[in-house]
Amino acid sequence: MKPPGRPLHFEYRTDADTNGGGMAADVRRGLQSDPKRLPSKYFYDARGSDLFEQICAQPEYYLTRVELGILRRHGPDLARAIGERAMLVEYGSGSGVKTRLLLEALIDPVAYVPVEISASALKQSVEQLAARFDQVQMLPLCADFNTRVALPTPRREPRSVLIFFPGSTLGNFEQTEALQLLRVMHDEMGAQGAALIGIDLKKDPAVLEAAYNDAAGVTAAFTLNLLGRLNRELGADFDLSQFVHRARYNAQAGRIETHIVSRVDQQVRLQQARIEFATCEKMLVEYSCKYSLPEFDAMASRAGLQVTRTWTDDDQRFALLLLRRGAGPASTA
Repeated sequence: MKPPGRPLHFEYRTDADTNGGGMAADVRRGLQSDPKRLPSKYFYDARGSDLFEQICAQPEYYLTRVELGILRRHGPDLARAIGERAMLVEYGSGSGVKTRLLLEALIDPVAYVPVEISASALKQSVEQLAARFDQVQMLPLCADFNTRVALPTPRREPRSVLIFFPGSTLGNFEQTEALQLLRVMHDEMGAQGAALIGIDLKKDPAVLEAAYNDAAGVTAAFTLNLLGRLNRELGADFDLSQFVHRARYNAQAGRIETHIVSRVDQQVRLQQARIEFATCEKMLVEYSCKYSLPEFDAMASRAGLQVTRTWTDDDQRFALLLLRRGAGPASTA
């Protein structure tokens, strides 16, 4: 067993994307654009991370339950496809529930490298995993996975790098951004490595919209917490009661589009700036893109990657895909 109190190795990033200066610049730029928008990566302060875990437990939000079911059902097959002694690198690690299932399935994993922007969520999940997996070296990075990070070197040499990106988080990126992130994975995984990516599949729009508009209002609270965070950390004066959450499916673009909508004409202070909002004016805060399997395969190939294995639930709602480097180079188009 792991000795009690064994220290964890934390490597904290202090780049612009994880401090108030970077957030302030991003928010000012987004609120001064037309139409207005806010980066979804700032959802995840301590309260936002807690609310997201509550979203995952809502009956309408099938994504987490289905993905966990795939991991439980196909864990041994996943492990055989990945191979022994992998170093697991997870983008946006969150609570670590899916990570635990994957680490339990993997054959002699060498190390776990979560890359997470929320320091509180990172610390909590890694401490829980360290207590459960005493033979796996924990090497957490508090950083924004959208930027390239230098991966730490574990004590034991891994045979491969496995990048884990569950939860359909790739769907939060527009296609050009998703393609760029896949190219980063292509470089970070190395010649023998792989990426295990979760994607939400296209389905009945009513099912999709319900997942982002739960009856309990947890998703609405999660979305509006972004404004609360700007009040707490940047000294803004958003009146949350004067804004509403709205998530709609855009069938032509194949994505849920989430906005924060102003109820009234109003003015908001953000540091030295005054931001005007008209009644019913929308701020875009998140895309949640949905894919068909052929659509995703075509995008991956442009990043120089090939889908080698696919695992889905019986109803074809969600998929876990294993990607490796393809025969040809990544496209620059």
